[in-house]
Amino acid sequence: MFTSATDYVSGILAGDRRTLARTITLIESVLPAHQELARKIVDQLLPHTGKSVRIGITGVPGAGKSTYIESFGTMLTEKGHRVAVLAIDPSSTRSGGSILGDKTRMEKLAVNDRAFIRPSPSSGTLGGVGRKTRETMLACEAAGYDVVIIETVGVGQSETTVASMVDFFLVLMIAGAGDELQGIKKGVLEVADAIVINKADGDNINRAKMARREYEAALHMLMPASANWSPPVLTCSSLFSEGIETIWETILDHKQRFIKSGEFDVKRREQALEWMHFLLEDGLRTWFYTNPEVAQLLPGLKKDIAQLKISPTAAADRLLALLKR
Repeated sequence: MFTSATDYVSGILAGDRRTLARTITLIESVLPAHQELARKIVDQLLPHTGKSVRIGITGVPGAGKSTYIESFGTMLTEKGHRVAVLAIDPSSTRSGGSILGDKTRMEKLAVNDRAFIRPSPSSGTLGGVGRKTRETMLACEAAGYDVVIIETVGVGQSETTVASMVDFFLVLMIAGAGDELQGIKKGVLEVADAIVINKADGDNINRAKMARREYEAALHMLMPASANWSPPVLTCSSLFSEGIETIWETILDHKQRFIKSGEFDVKRREQALEWMHFLLEDGLRTWFYTNPEVAQLLPGLKKDIAQLKISPTAAADRLLALLKR
């Protein structure tokens, strides 16, 4: 049993999967002692990170995210890559644990020696991304995984948080399910680096082509996030592994363009700063609600608000005033 951060770091750098899994458990733990040890480990791993291609994948329910990731990940391992999949599950409201069971949804990839799948509860975090996802991603990079895929819970305005921690954000859609308008409404297209119409096979091929044209028209109405990239709309069949290699070539093309323009390094630095601010806000929220005076006053104020004895604004002012003493 490891007792020091150095032991964990040595195991991770040696590519030991069990050590990586233990480290991620520490990173996700809420115990103060585990959090302190995890911080030391991540700090020591930092010089060995940043060399992977970071891909975020989201999509509407039924878009076949797991089937796509399994097909995509298998193709990459066959090319010699090592692939880590961080699949963010909806948290059980009772236990707080993951409830989808990603390894059972990616059976082929789960037994692949060149792949590492880690289901992780979202724990109610806004954006559908586990609070510790970024640190977990860094640990995977240090362990030698050169492609890291983050699969989010679903699709929606809050889900796009994942776009702030990856190099390439892919939105998976299906044709003929009324999702075209839904995707535009929720603003996902604004942060997408590519849209992929999945299940373009059999009788669905023509519908996929129509959906592709509709998305291309929608994208023309949006201002591209970068002057160096116009998000393409692609089609694929995860079931038959058709169009999967084209998507990977698109991702590599995107990376090369961003490296050449200098935007890649700028984006990575901005993402690191944005994550620090996110953790600050999250930490302040936790600190506020665990403040003894706040914990004592809050239940009564909630009751008063429900009984219309005090306005929400006045209640919030009273709580915040406690911190000004």
